[in-house]
Formats: sequence, C-alpha cells, structure tokens
Amino acid sequence: MSGGPPKALPSTGPQSLRDMPHPLAGSSSEEAVGGDSTPSPDLLTARSFGDKDLILPNGGTPAGTASPASSSSLLNRLQLDDDMDGETRDLFVTVDDPKKHVCTMETYITYRITTKSTRVEFDLPEYSVRRRYQDFDWLRNKLEESQPTHLIPPLPEKFVVKGVVDRFSEEFVETRRKALDKFLKRITDHPVLSFNEHFNVFLTAKDLNAHKKQGMALLTRVGESVKHVAGGYKLRNRPLEFAAIGEYLDTFALKLGTIDRIAQRIIKEEIEYLVELREYGPVYSTWSALEAELAEPLEGVSACIGNCSTALEELTDDMTEDFLPVLREYILYSDSMKVPADVEKCQDRMECFNADLKADMERWQNNKRQDFRQLLMGMADKNIQYYEKCLLAWESIIPLLQEKQEAK
Repeated sequence: MSGGPPKALPSTGPQSLRDMPHPLAGSSSEEAVGGDSTPSPDLLTARSFGDKDLILPNGGTPAGTASPASSSSLLNRLQLDDDMDGETRDLFVTVDDPKKHVCTMETYITYRITTKSTRVEFDLPEYSVRRRYQDFDWLRNKLEESQPTHLIPPLPEKFVVKGVVDRFSEEFVETRRKALDKFLKRITDHPVLSFNEHFNVFLTAKDLNAHKKQGMALLTRVGESVKHVAGGYKLRNRPLEFAAIGEYLDTFALKLGTIDRIAQRIIKEEIEYLVELREYGPVYSTWSALEAELAEPLEGVSACIGNCSTALEELTDDMTEDFLPVLREYILYSDSMKVPADVEKCQDRMECFNADLKADMERWQNNKRQDFRQLLMGMADKNIQYYEKCLLAWESIIPLLQEKQEAK
C-alpha cells in the first residue's frame, strides 16, 4: 500500500498460503476466479446493503456458540483488504457474529474474532474468540504503549447519545462491527503492528481478562518508558516535511468535519422528505376512487411516488451505513496522528523514529486514496441509481396519460 512496489510482509509460517483455506470461504463449492485458490481482494469489495441478517438473540443461540457467518457480515463495503500486488498473506482476521449479553449489572455486545494464519508465532492455524468493545480499547492502548513510533488505527467512538441512537439496534451494531473489523484489518496489514505480542494475545487468548489482570507488568512499564522517550523527541529537529504533515492533518480534519456535518444534515432532510413522500403517495390512491376517468393515471402516480420513496430510502441507508462511517474514521485518524509538543534530547534514535512515522504516513496516505476513491465512486453510483429509478418511475406513467388523451 506504499507508493512503490509494496514490501512483502514477513512470512514465518512453514505452510504455503495457497494450501491454506481462505477464511472467507464458506461451505459452498464456489470456484475461485481463474481456478486459483489464492484469496482475491475483490472478495471484500462492494456488496448489497440490502442483505441485513444480523441477529441479536436474547435467547436461543448461546452467546458463546459460534454461528456461521453470513455473506453480508463478511463481505461488505467497509471491509478493507488492500490489493497487495501478488504479495503473500499469512494472517487473516475477521469480525462477525455479534451477540447481545444481558447480565445483572450490564448489557453489552460481543463479537467473534476469527484468525487464520501460518505464522509460527501462532500455535494453531485457526482461532475463534469473542471480544467486546472494551477489549478492542485495551488492545489499542497496548499498541500505543508498546509501539509509540507507529500510527495506531482509531477505534469507532465508544459513547453514543442516549435517546438518539440505540446502541443495541441491529443497524448500530452492524456499523460498529464493520468499524471494528476494519480496525483489526489495518493492524493485520501492518508489517510491524501485526507481530505485536499484545495483538497475538488479543487474537488467541480464551480468557483475555486474565491477561489484563496479569497485565504483563514488565512490558507495560517498558512500554510507558519508551512512550515517554518517544514523546520527548517527536518534534525535536523534525524535518520540515513533518511540520507540513501537521498542517495538512489540521486542514484535512477541518474539511472532513465540515463534510460530515453537512452530510448529516442532508441525510436528516432526506429522512424528513421521505416521511412526506410516504404520506403524499397514498393521497393519489384514495383520490382515484372518486375519479373513474382518472383512476388509472392517479394510481400510477401513487405507485410512482412509492417507488421514489423506496429508492430514496435505499440511498439514505447507503449514506448512513457507508459514507458517514468512513468520514468518521478518518476524522478520528487525524486526531490520533497529531504528535505531542514536548521536547527532549534523544538524537540517537530520532532517525529511526522519523523513518517509522514517515513509512506509516505513506501507508496511511495510500489507504486514504484507496478508501476515498472507492467511497466517492460508490456514492456516485448510488446517486445515479437513485435518479435512474426515479426517472423510470415517472416515465412509466406517461403512457397512461397519453392513453387517456387519445381516448378522448
């Protein structure tokens, strides 16, 4: 994902990836494109948002029981699997199967984390564990402590406004699942973060709380020490390009924030317009009962407005589930990438730290270009589809009106 030919991720596993079943492959006998079993990045591109099969059982399937992942939960537009230009992958991670847990003291959601790898750092070729949001938060904090010179991907915001967003609704849980899946894929694609010991524990430990309590105290103390040192020299004698990066991030976050606010207003207005359309269409239908001569055209107008309403609802859902989350992720990314202003002497390691940050910035820029290219193309496509559906709906009633005119 860097500017030139990408460097291959270290592959420590003795098994070829071609001999390893793809983690997104279901039990069906779907043929790989071209007969090659190597997983294609195209598997993780756009799919219909109409496929909503998220189930949050309060009973029925036990929370700890793994259920088969649906195609819509594994293949969706927010999942990012970069085109590695033939690069061999040896680690795959997916987030799916959200479950609602109701306890005496709290109610929360867990997600199934499925890991498949040929790396020798993993004792088994496949793991399946369940994690809740605070576990992802723990992982990110540990990565920040132990890898202070690298850019750590952001998590989706934890808190929501009560009464405005239901954090246990299917829509919210699915949006968060996609964001958490992307968070882990960002780490999985990173040549350094993906080998982090805390990441390994997060993916494999059946009882993560035990590791949290043990805390790997020594590693934590070392991490805090390194973080203190790193924070000290991040701005000392930093090349001018890093100052330009800081200015760029400020402007970038400002622009995205403005787009986000306007997009939310547009969606709010579209939802209000949709309510009006749903009341508007039936009026023509009831009117047709009183007008024998105009009954058919009036029913046609009613059906036309109904079709436009459906098209608008689909467009609004796409904007809410696809467009806004990507904007929000990059706003959070911009905040997490700002460097501290304290200055200390650490000349011996500054060059190494600068190189790490520069490499991560290049990776981030390439991710950004790919994400926004896909996002804007998808938005254009969805708007074209919306207007085409509306055009087709209105054109369909013209023959009805012409027939009446000719009959006279």
